[in-house]
Amino acid sequence: MDEFALIDRFFKGQGVSRKDVLLGIGDDAAVVRPADGRDLVITTDVLVNGVHFPESTEPAAVGHKALAVNLSDIAAMGATPAWATMGLTLAETNEQWLEAFCTGFFALAEAFDVQLVGGDVTRGPLTIGVQLIGIVGEAGCLTRSGAREGDEIYVSGTLGDAGLGLQVDSGMLTVAERDEAVFLDRLNRPLPRVELGRALAGHATAAIDVSDGLVADLGHLCESSGVGAEVDVARVPISDSCRRYLAKVGWEPVLGFGDDYELCFTAAPDQASHIEGLSHELGLGIVRIGRIETGTIRWVHGDQPFSPHAQGYRHFR
Repeated sequence: MDEFALIDRFFKGQGVSRKDVLLGIGDDAAVVRPADGRDLVITTDVLVNGVHFPESTEPAAVGHKALAVNLSDIAAMGATPAWATMGLTLAETNEQWLEAFCTGFFALAEAFDVQLVGGDVTRGPLTIGVQLIGIVGEAGCLTRSGAREGDEIYVSGTLGDAGLGLQVDSGMLTVAERDEAVFLDRLNRPLPRVELGRALAGHATAAIDVSDGLVADLGHLCESSGVGAEVDVARVPISDSCRRYLAKVGWEPVLGFGDDYELCFTAAPDQASHIEGLSHELGLGIVRIGRIETGTIRWVHGDQPFSPHAQGYRHFR
């Protein structure tokens, strides 16, 4: 099967068909027509076999994650995802692998009304690059650079499960079967917080998705905003499964391993009731973990100073 037959079989017949796509897969480029006066946000993530996902990862989970990590970036901008392109490099045309990969990718695409409008297929080591384009709403987009002194710092969901999943998968950590399922699911099938991001537009002052770890990503937000912060590690939300191993593994998987794909954002104190309402409306935990200050980022644990050792994932460190 050559690349053209592969595209026809696995990628043309998808479940999403948006009205604003004038020309999709099958030509030299796609043509889309966004709503008049709306800004677009564009993001790209590349997943490499053995780097961004373990080689043993099920192909449906690889397809899910390839789109999910981009959806998380769109969520952090407070936008609505719309169109995607994909660059797929395969060592061979394994039809069973492709069927499962597409099942995972297109199930998530349908959930968020994302249409794959083009891309490319080549031969080489397994690598998936997805570009995702979203539409900014009337409230405007969120950025990393709007945090101001006195803002509260919030985190959605829980952190650390994916990091522990990576340790479990690599054999570095042995856990109970029920906890292993939780950790590996969070590692392989992250849930992008698109609804939360849209709802925060016009209310949050800055936002970032937690992909490289809270220490690194909050650092990026503070650097972009020209501010510091005080963060109470004891308030960082973790799951019951993670809490069972906290004494053994410490806070480093929670703060520095990444792959959480939750949102870290800042908001003025007068937004507290609105954020609490969003938490109830979305059925999603949103926890205040600190406050924006001048100067540098200070980490504490209750009333004691705390020094995180993990600094977040970097490819070329």
